[in-house]
Amino acid sequence: MAFQTEFEFTLPKGYVDEHGSLHRSGVIRLATAADEILPLKDPRVQQNPAYLTIILLSRVITKLGDLPAVNPRIIEGLFATDLAYLQHLYQQINEIGTPAIKAACPKCGQEFEVEVAGWGEE
Repeated sequence: MAFQTEFEFTLPKGYVDEHGSLHRSGVIRLATAADEILPLKDPRVQQNPAYLTIILLSRVITKLGDLPAVNPRIIEGLFATDLAYLQHLYQQINEIGTPAIKAACPKCGQEFEVEVAGWGEE
C-alpha cells in the first residue's frame, strides 16, 4: 500500500464563488515544513497570528470544486463551519496521522485498525 499524501473531503456547507456557484468537494495534501514555516514571514500573519490558518490552508488545499486555484481570498470566504472542519481535518492528517477506526473480525474476534480512505467524504 502506498503512503497517502492527499485526502479528499466534502465541506459541510461549501464555498460560494462570485458567480454563485457552490464548491464543496476538494483535496488537501499533507503539510511540509515549508508550509508551516514560510507563512510566519507573511506580514498579515505578523499583524494577526490568527491569519496563519488562512495562509496555511491556502497552501495545502490543492483543489476545491471547479476553482482553478485556492488562495487566501477563497479561504477567507469560507463559512465558519467549513473553516473549522478544515482546521480539524488538517490536524487529523498532519498531527495524528491517517485516520483509522478499530474493527474486529466477525468470525474470530481479532481486533485491528483500518485506515479510513477519503477522510471527510460523505
